[in-house]
Amino acid sequence: MFSNPAFAGMSEGICVNGLLREQWSGFKDADGNKVAPQDLLITVDSPIKVLHGGLGLSIIQDKIGFETNIGVQLAYAFHAELSFATLGIGAGFNLTNRTIDFSKFKPLVEGDPILLTAETGDMLFDANFGIFLSSPGRYYFGLSAINLLESEGKNLGTDDGVVKYKTDRTFFLTGGYTFYLPGNPKFEIETSALIQSDVASTQYNISGVVKYNSRFWGGVNYRFQESVGLLVGMSVKSFSIGYSYDLNIMGLGVPGSHEVALNYCFKLKPDRSKTSYKNTRYL
Repeated sequence: MFSNPAFAGMSEGICVNGLLREQWSGFKDADGNKVAPQDLLITVDSPIKVLHGGLGLSIIQDKIGFETNIGVQLAYAFHAELSFATLGIGAGFNLTNRTIDFSKFKPLVEGDPILLTAETGDMLFDANFGIFLSSPGRYYFGLSAINLLESEGKNLGTDDGVVKYKTDRTFFLTGGYTFYLPGNPKFEIETSALIQSDVASTQYNISGVVKYNSRFWGGVNYRFQESVGLLVGMSVKSFSIGYSYDLNIMGLGVPGSHEVALNYCFKLKPDRSKTSYKNTRYL
């Protein structure tokens, strides 16, 4: 839901998701500072019948080097029930608080007037849009764009505005299909692909996961020319937990990445109206 507001409310109830990722775990700079990228993401979404769709909330903290971004997204999706699938059309907005600690920078020239010497930040507003087509247990397809406005914040450094805070317009194209093994429906193979691009650079992901009895799974994710990820996980009733380890294949000597994902969904119980009978046989 973080990358596509149209997904909000596509599940049967309220779903809470948590994801923690440490990329290039243990990576440090020449001075021993931990500068490995870290992400913490929490999403909550639910179908809302009176709105003919769903609502969603995402909170993310993204750290890389001496920069920290904290973002909050709100999303609404309209759902149309088609004969073959459910179509979601979603829109939303996000607020991002971006800060950079310039006190930890080491300029080549002491007293560089371009660089600040303290922590500075700014709040940015932007908008998202997407469509999502889903047939549960069969296939899904999504197309979305976040940070459509490419909002600019205040200048960093001198009055010349050499560097500015700015959001990056990013496009996401995703799809997946589930295969069932003939004669053994307890096994299913979920295949998926994701293309992510901000025009300046594009990232390609392909993954395959084998599930057993809808409780245990394992698989592989390939990120083109970057990493190979090993995935494992299990579900217990409405709760699931997953773990992945990304093995770097760029040949740059950087360590691997860890990621843990948690999910909990619970269905909303409909209100039971009181029923009265006028026929004496039911008394």
